[in-house]
Amino acid sequence: MANVRGRAGYPGRVAVLNVLIDRDPQQVWDVLSDGSAYADWVVGTRHIEDVDPHWPELGSQIRYALGFGRWTIEDVTTVRLVEPGRRLELEAYAGRLGSARISIALLPWGEERTLVIVDEHPLTGPGALWHTLLVDVLLRFRNQRMVRSLARLVHERHPA
Repeated sequence: MANVRGRAGYPGRVAVLNVLIDRDPQQVWDVLSDGSAYADWVVGTRHIEDVDPHWPELGSQIRYALGFGRWTIEDVTTVRLVEPGRRLELEAYAGRLGSARISIALLPWGEERTLVIVDEHPLTGPGALWHTLLVDVLLRFRNQRMVRSLARLVHERHPA
């Protein structure tokens, strides 16, 4: 499955998560490049409203509802950088809450494994203004759950 006990990338970057998934990078990319599967692995996503037919090309978007408990907001995620099979950089915009940068890099690790590096940080809005160690810890906790869900979905689509 996934080793979610990865360490922070370097001191001061608690939100950077390094995780091994026991599948090759193309199998992991298969899930990342499926915009309709976003709600299946991204923590907090209620449902997908619209996926750009060109996802994950540069500038393409996914529109979805994000929520916790009774609280729900409309969100849009835009591809800001893409290297197919290797790297996906996203900007998630949540209205007044601002936006966040989510970077997902895939590195081959041995013959049948992928090192997934997730780096998420607030860009604009209150999250960016009040970005603290506590925010990084919360992002890391969320991203650990997210990567476990990603690994589960990759394993379901690509059984050993």
